[in-house]
Amino acid sequence: MKFIIAIEPGDDRQAFGVVVPDLAGCFSAGDTLDEAFENAKEAIDLWCETVIEDGGMIPACNSLAYHQANPNFAGWVWSLVDVPVERYFGPAEKINITLPRLLLSRIDDYAKAHGSTRSGFLAQAAQQAMRQ
Repeated sequence: MKFIIAIEPGDDRQAFGVVVPDLAGCFSAGDTLDEAFENAKEAIDLWCETVIEDGGMIPACNSLAYHQANPNFAGWVWSLVDVPVERYFGPAEKINITLPRLLLSRIDDYAKAHGSTRSGFLAQAAQQAMRQ
């Protein structure tokens, strides 16, 4: 999954701070920018593993514009990190579902246009619907 991170610029005396605004309490830091990115990925991974093991769900992500409007992050740098937290969801299972042909075609077109697969799109849509 991709997560938005906010990076507080560091210098020779202060580490780079990292906050994952969509994951309450998920933060990290690093003496270098590369270290900050790696530590952020580790923090996200551990946060998601803990939440899922406790029976929770990973919250829906807000848009980058939403986070950039937050005055607490003024002057911070924004980035995306990809962390493979899907492994905590359990093994994939094949299912048999029935959908109207036109809907299935639209799902496939949409998924392809957004760099996803039919299964990935349906899983993401289901997760989003259950969060609401």
